[in-house]
Amino acid sequence: MSAEKIEAYFAKEHPFKEGIATLRKIALKTNMGETLKWGSPVYTVDGKNVLGILAFKNHFGIWFFNGVFLSDPKNVLENAQEGKTKAMRHWKFTANDAIDQAAVLAYINEAIENQKKGLVVKAEKNTKKIIVPVLLKEAFAKNKSMQSKFETLSPGKQRDYCEFISTAKQEKTKLTRLEKITPMILDGVGLNDKYRKC
Repeated sequence: MSAEKIEAYFAKEHPFKEGIATLRKIALKTNMGETLKWGSPVYTVDGKNVLGILAFKNHFGIWFFNGVFLSDPKNVLENAQEGKTKAMRHWKFTANDAIDQAAVLAYINEAIENQKKGLVVKAEKNTKKIIVPVLLKEAFAKNKSMQSKFETLSPGKQRDYCEFISTAKQEKTKLTRLEKITPMILDGVGLNDKYRKC
């Protein structure tokens, strides 16, 4: 991943530019790799995600991918999405000068050690049967190569396409979505592949 894109992320003008620069400086004191994933800087150990640095409208902070294992002595970590997120924890800041650098470094070092020990929450396999919507079945009946390409996709990618069609409320939207995904399926790519690439 090009270093220019990472530099561009930190060069952007916003109220928390100074804060995320400080967090980056702390992260770079460690032996983690720096890359860009999902449009944000992510820090890794042996290619595995440890943390990300993000800035939003009202706050900025560190996202620990397996923060659930951190001891959190300052009691600052928040669940990313209560009820949904199992592993990720956030440490949010609302002011550039609110960063306790020694404490942040201690949390980062603990996260690195946890990663090296293999303390990670494994993603649960979705074992639910894939229900192919009628509209997609009809498209397959008319286009056998589309069906065979679909069948070569992983169950997760198949599920993404089926849900993309079935969650549309109106028939018109379903048809628009089908039109959008047909060339993607024929190319053998998943619906969300562009978000999975770093």
